[in-house]
Parts: sequence; structure tokens; C-alpha cells
Amino acid sequence: MDAVDALACAALLAVMVVSVPANALVLACFACSPEIRRQAPALFTLSLALCDLLLSVSSVPLTLAVLIAGRRAPDATGTASGGGGCRALGALETLLSGGAMLSTAALSVDRWLAVVVSPLRYRSRMRRRHAAAALACAWAHAACFSAAAACRSWVGYHRLYASCTLREEDEEDDEETTATGTVRPARAHFATFTVTFHTLTFALSLAVLCVTYRGVLRVARVHCRRIDVITMQTLVLLVDIHPSVRQRCLEEQRRRRRRATRKISTFIGTFVLCFAPYVITRILELWPAVHISQQWGVLCKCLTYSKAACDPFIYSLLRNQYRKTCSDIVNRILKRTSMNSSEWQRSNGPSTVLQPKDSDRAEKERAP
Repeated sequence: MDAVDALACAALLAVMVVSVPANALVLACFACSPEIRRQAPALFTLSLALCDLLLSVSSVPLTLAVLIAGRRAPDATGTASGGGGCRALGALETLLSGGAMLSTAALSVDRWLAVVVSPLRYRSRMRRRHAAAALACAWAHAACFSAAAACRSWVGYHRLYASCTLREEDEEDDEETTATGTVRPARAHFATFTVTFHTLTFALSLAVLCVTYRGVLRVARVHCRRIDVITMQTLVLLVDIHPSVRQRCLEEQRRRRRRATRKISTFIGTFVLCFAPYVITRILELWPAVHISQQWGVLCKCLTYSKAACDPFIYSLLRNQYRKTCSDIVNRILKRTSMNSSEWQRSNGPSTVLQPKDSDRAEKERAP
């Protein structure tokens, strides 16, 4: 094992350690919080977390085991394709990767509808059934490519990426194809399928992300300018305001302008950083004259897996509602009463008047 493979093993282990509990926590929040379940966007978050969790417990451990074993095919028979189990995992990996990309695009469309199209009528128009129908279309879209690849035997063990994923049926004929300069019909069909798959998953999702978040950013900047105008007018009217308070207001203005840009840059940046190198490598791989090193292929695959560890924090766990639900789950496990629970609010509400039973008990304790 060389240094690159050792680095990839460490990265895959870190992805598993972070991704599995984080995505499981997202699913637990969805199961334990009625408020989260009532929201339509929670279904998109649930779909994304499910894809990431299944990838983290199926494809990531397999790639880690293959790298530790010296890139040998994960099959006892020693076949180049990795056997039936590897082909099944390759079809599952194709389904989950496409589902994760399309779920991310669905989340961006939901934000666009909520902020740009109809912010006042969003809750009345966007129902759970609409989100479920959109998810059904996304999963059917990804399932068509996965089923087509499985039927044509275009999934199996790929040595370049040390994983069970999309691969040409007869990779051992590549040298013959390069020497003759002609492209076999089977290779042309596989190339067409690969380009179509990445165009209708990665490229389509990226286009949707850019268009929707561009509209969201434009609306956010308009709102920031309006708030800035009101703030400056207020500061002009308050002549006797302390300079430190004025400076604090100006700093809050600058933070408000950067906040929306930072969030949207995180959404699009992580998507491009994690998926673009792998997709571009898969496209370049179709040309026989292009040589791609195994180290680069494994690093690209590790980047795609790292998206599963980033998504729970970007889209779910850092939001206030999910953080409150996580604290409730922890308190429930530790058998403590949470400050967010209805039981605590009933017993420690704003009212300070003693209940009848408590007042009677207090009088009895004061009596001789």
C-alpha cells in the first residue's frame, strides 16, 4: 500500500465515523419530532440522509477493505467483475448517488419556491404530498439508470476506483481497442450511457442549484438593502446614540450581507467539489488515449464519499429545530426532562402561582 492509498484509507475511515452517526441522527430527529415531520422539506432531507447513510454502510466499507487488501476484486472466485454481490452493490451505488444528487436539487427548488416564487403562500401550497411526488419522480429517475446498468452488466468491480460501480463489461479489451483505433459497439453504448447518466444527474442538479440559489441570493440581497436603509435612517434620527452601539449596528449589517452568500456558496461549493472531479474523470476515462492513475481515481472516489459526511451538517443538524430535537433525544436517553419538552414547560411555565395541591402541601409543612 502506497502513501496515497494509506491517505485514502484514513479519509474513508473518517467518513464512516462521521457520516453514519450523523445521518442516523437526522433520521432519528425526523422520527422523534412531530414538528419536523409536518414540514414538506423534511422529506427531501430524509431522502438525502437515507442515501448518504446507505452509501456509508455499503460502498465506503467495501472500498476501504479493497484498498487494505491491495486492490483485489472483492470476490472469492477472483473474477474481474467482482461477482454477483459486487454487481448488486454497483447497481445500489448508482441508484444512491443519483438519488442523493436529485434530492439536493429538490431541496434547492423548495427553497426557491419558499423565498422567490410564493413566500406568503408557500405553506398553504407546498404540502407533503407534493414533496412525496417530487421525490418519487427523482427516485424513479435514478432507478431507471441503475436498472439499465444492471441489465447490461455495466456494473461491477472497477480497479481504478477500487469500488463496485459503473464499469464496461469487457475492460480487458481496452488495449486491443487502443491499438486498432476503432471503437467497439459495446464500448460506444457504454460511453453513451455514462455521458447520459452524468448529464441527467450531476449536470442537471448543478444547473438547478445555480438557477434556484441565484434567485434566492438576489431576494436576500434586496431584503438586506431594505434593512440597511431602515437601520441607517434610525441611526441618523438617534443623535445621542453611543458610538459603540452605532459601530455594532454597522458590523451587523456587514455580517447580514455575507451570511446569505456564505450559505449559498457552501451549498453549491460542496456539491461541485465533491462530485465534479469524479464525474470529469469518468468522462475522460471513456477516451482510450487518456491515461488516469489509480491514485487519482481513488482520491476522486473519496471526495464523492465525503459528501455523505458533509450533508447532515449543511442541511440539517446545524439548524435550530434539529439542534433542539437532538437535545431532546439526548435528554430522553439520559432520562432527564428537556427544557423544550411540554412537560418541562408545564411545570416551569411563566406562571409562578402555586397549584392547589402544592399550596396545600406547603401549608401542612408550615403547620406545627
